[in-house]
Amino acid sequence: MADTMMKANEKFGRLADEERLEKTASALEKNGIRAMIVDSGEEAKKKVLELIPEGAEVMSMTSTTTDSISLSKEIEESGRFVSVRKKLYSMDRNTQKAEMRKLGAAPEWAVGSVHAVTEDGQVFVASASGSQLPGYSYGAGKVIWVVGSQKIVRNVDEGLKRLYEYSLPYENERAKKVYGMGSAVNKILIVNKEFEPERITMILVKEKLGF
Repeated sequence: MADTMMKANEKFGRLADEERLEKTASALEKNGIRAMIVDSGEEAKKKVLELIPEGAEVMSMTSTTTDSISLSKEIEESGRFVSVRKKLYSMDRNTQKAEMRKLGAAPEWAVGSVHAVTEDGQVFVASASGSQLPGYSYGAGKVIWVVGSQKIVRNVDEGLKRLYEYSLPYENERAKKVYGMGSAVNKILIVNKEFEPERITMILVKEKLGF
């Protein structure tokens, strides 16, 4: 990935209207993903904290969305939950790498976001490393995604375009500031359906959150 500044396609940053929100939520439900619509990021944060039992093991996946509403901080620092990420920070990557992989891939709860959702209820998650994908796809017992409604797209083609033309430019700049190196769409998870009832919950927010 070149370090040159990529220009984001801002059409993918527009919030969805009520009709698109309702249509998408209904499609997600048909695909086995429980869907909720809330007005604000603060309301989404409150809903997530209501859904997760106190004392549960929770992996807060890397997410600009959850960071922006201080949800990651609440999970990791409040003491209400067993934070997998906090435990990972205390481990030695050189000697405990295999154990760290297992912890991150199969937590009791995984909380984060996604990069695109189609009106037909298909979900896209892009990743440079792929670290969050095992938990989302199967490993985590329960998954909660907080998703700004600007991430709703018409179809699969638009979903893929959004990853490359909107999410990547913003994530690339964030990664350069935080890690000193750019990002890339190296791996993509597409969830068409979830067969385990109530395993995945998506909270759609009527605010612009994340990339």
